[in-house]
Amino acid sequence: MKFVDEAKIFVKAGDGGQGCASFRREKFVPKGGPDGGNGGKGGDVVISGTQDLASLLDFKYRRIFKAEKGKNGSGNDKRGREGKNLVIHVPFGTIVFEEGNNEPLADITGDQGTCIVARGGRGGKGNAHFVTSTHRTPHEFEPGEPGEERQLLLVLKLLADIGIVGLPNAGKSTLISRLTDARPKIGDYPFTTLTPTLGVLREGDNTFVMADIPGIVEGAAQGKGLGLTFLKHIERTRMLLLVLDVSGANPMEDYKTLKHELSSFNKGMLDRARIVVLNKVDKVPEEKAEAWRTALVKKGEEVLTVSALKGWGIDTVKAMIKEKSFDKAVHA
Repeated sequence: MKFVDEAKIFVKAGDGGQGCASFRREKFVPKGGPDGGNGGKGGDVVISGTQDLASLLDFKYRRIFKAEKGKNGSGNDKRGREGKNLVIHVPFGTIVFEEGNNEPLADITGDQGTCIVARGGRGGKGNAHFVTSTHRTPHEFEPGEPGEERQLLLVLKLLADIGIVGLPNAGKSTLISRLTDARPKIGDYPFTTLTPTLGVLREGDNTFVMADIPGIVEGAAQGKGLGLTFLKHIERTRMLLLVLDVSGANPMEDYKTLKHELSSFNKGMLDRARIVVLNKVDKVPEEKAEAWRTALVKKGEEVLTVSALKGWGIDTVKAMIKEKSFDKAVHA
């Protein structure tokens, strides 16, 4: 399934129904008064979050959404039926903008699961509404008000507790497949991951949602490679796993690149809890892996050595994630 994280749509709330101009016409009531009913209110357009969607793919095929119009009023003081609301379902984590405005209308998360983005028009008044002591047979009535319409931009930022980041071919996809129930495409070459992958880590009574994003390259914060397209998907995470290929030319340079790109994109990225994971230790002598681990520890990092391919050190990673999540919650 294609992953889509931005979409533009047009929404139109329902117009209000027209009021009615009517007079009673009954047997033995030769001069019946006005009895035109009011029109019904138009339906609202509502954005609602759902866990059943993981992408904005549906909005590539349908871009225009219109709520139902209110029904017209009728005689005998009958009010027109209100138009039905139109509910548009989006994945949790979707931010709703009005096109051309940088202030979001809504951030659809578990805390704010729904938002009215276009309100239906008010129904028009029927002629019964205009009766006064001096104006007993009014013929006036009102048309319904038009419903609001808007061009919207939907932007999806994944909701995950932990973000897995690294340079291309660092072994992130293999790692998330070991830690969670995710089954991403895995290969020993750069850019195997072209879309974010979500997985769920269950450690005892704790559950963590993890996000693996495409490999970060130098200049990602300025949009190079898949940069800006996917860095936003780890903005909401509480913890980061920085995955380094210990068999690469210079893991320390990779580490510096990751830190620079993360801080350039969002200065707060490096303030959150993180674990540095030295991956692919099965490909290098033990003393070489230990040397890189020691160098990173001197930088103040908490470092674990693993082989995601062989499954070495995975339980230790799970345990530290649980420990650091608990510490973060206690000190928050």
